[in-house]
Amino acid sequence: MHTRRSHRRLVPELAQITAYGIFLASYLVFAIGKFPGTKIDRPAMGVIGAVLMFTCRAIGPADALHFIDFPTLVLLFSMMVLVAHLHLDGFFDWVAELAVARLKPHHLLPTVVFLTGALSAFFVNDIICLVMVPFVLTATRRMGVHPMPYLLAVATASNIGSVATITGNPQNMLIGSFSEIPYREFFWRLGPVALVGLFVDWLVLWAVCVRTGRRDPATVVTPTAHVEAAKLVKPGAVILLVLAGFLAGVPPALMAAVGAAMMLITRTREPHEVYDEVDWGILVFFIGLFLIVGGAENVGLMERLRFLTGAANLEHPALFTLIVAGLSNLVSNVPAVMLLKSLVPHFADPQRGWLLLAMASTLAGNLTITGSVANIIVVERARPDVDITFWEYFRAGFPITLLTLAFGWFWLSSSR
Repeated sequence: MHTRRSHRRLVPELAQITAYGIFLASYLVFAIGKFPGTKIDRPAMGVIGAVLMFTCRAIGPADALHFIDFPTLVLLFSMMVLVAHLHLDGFFDWVAELAVARLKPHHLLPTVVFLTGALSAFFVNDIICLVMVPFVLTATRRMGVHPMPYLLAVATASNIGSVATITGNPQNMLIGSFSEIPYREFFWRLGPVALVGLFVDWLVLWAVCVRTGRRDPATVVTPTAHVEAAKLVKPGAVILLVLAGFLAGVPPALMAAVGAAMMLITRTREPHEVYDEVDWGILVFFIGLFLIVGGAENVGLMERLRFLTGAANLEHPALFTLIVAGLSNLVSNVPAVMLLKSLVPHFADPQRGWLLLAMASTLAGNLTITGSVANIIVVERARPDVDITFWEYFRAGFPITLLTLAFGWFWLSSSR
């Protein structure tokens, strides 16, 4: 399998020590969300850490061009543009209203789980959460059921569904680029994990929340505005073309970029409306993270990490799954993937290592509210209608995480 050549260069000892400090401080902020006593969040720390790596000469301009993985950035940006057009043209509102008009209360939970999971498998799961929360609040008010289990379903199913493909979440995009695993192969190996995981999600949420849940009085809900079917023809056709390209083996970044460019050719949609939907913060965070980890590689930190983990038999599937899950909850999944990416190519079976990394870093996000950005989006979007506490989330998230990780480990360990 192709691996990137090391660009490590000689760095003075003082610069090495400084770079180590920058790396550790950056990952501290990634772990706790903000630098203590300041307003510095993860994207800001990504910028600050990258600038400091340049300042201490751990990286130079040529290193920056090498360490920034442009296909990942292009894929992430392009998928955001595609989903933004779907959102603005009313596709998700149309799907939600179609479902609400035909559902009965006992059908709502599996519908939310599998609809969220299916959409998250092919589009960025964070964006799917943004559009699914209003749908759940509308549907539960109309049916007179408490929204808590269904909001938890959006958060957990978005993580589980996104494990299936390279385009499901940001960390999978990174892994797809680093590993060069074809889109179809990735889907073939991890699609069953997502499918079984969604059934597990449904059963756990039903047992923990719905079976003993309470009903709320039904309220009159004003129907959403009618979506013109003609407006959905172009975005629908482009999305189908992009997905067909993915499955046909076209490089995902190129195919997504072609789709985004086609969407931007329009006479009716103002471009700034699309740009407002793009999460620029996560793009900035990715660039900073590439440079921070690149600086750590240049000063030899990653080589030391490989040496320390080599004696621990890290590539054993069960142990690697546990380490990835723990690290993903400690520093978040994208920084965890960036930290471990230099280890996987040295495994006896690198492809299985990459797939385990994708599976565990994604499914581990269901453990707590702060385990993934998708969870935080659901909690924030649900306010002030519903206040999801740490315990209410954890009592469902813990068994879901444990069971899905166990199946993912079993599936990838037993299949070839």
